[in-house]
Amino acid sequence: QVQLVEYGGGLVQAGGSLRLSCVASGRSFSTMGWFRQAPGKEREFVAGMRWNGASVDYAEFAKGRFTISKDDAKNTVYLQMNSLKPEDTAVYYCAAGYYYRGSVFLPSTYDSWGQGTQVTVSS
Repeated sequence: QVQLVEYGGGLVQAGGSLRLSCVASGRSFSTMGWFRQAPGKEREFVAGMRWNGASVDYAEFAKGRFTISKDDAKNTVYLQMNSLKPEDTAVYYCAAGYYYRGSVFLPSTYDSWGQGTQVTVSS
């Protein structure tokens, strides 16, 4: 099993930036992704990548504002979020998939999830 710990959430004003980190430990994995869930809404995909660097994908709302990246040496994936909006307020989760199953968009692709970190964007 992969253990995931997220860092970096907090309160930021609209237009500001935050960087989330997710440190992975345990068994090997092939994909990493970020999802978010706002109150009363379903969990949604934000960004994902194959750990070998073969592909990176973003939700439409994240394109141009968010960047997913990784540090192999630290087994860490990052989510840099710029130009934040109040509608970005949510709990953000990182997730790891043991095998690449053809997509990074679907929650079912992933096997382990972090505990989540709250991001609040004030207007």
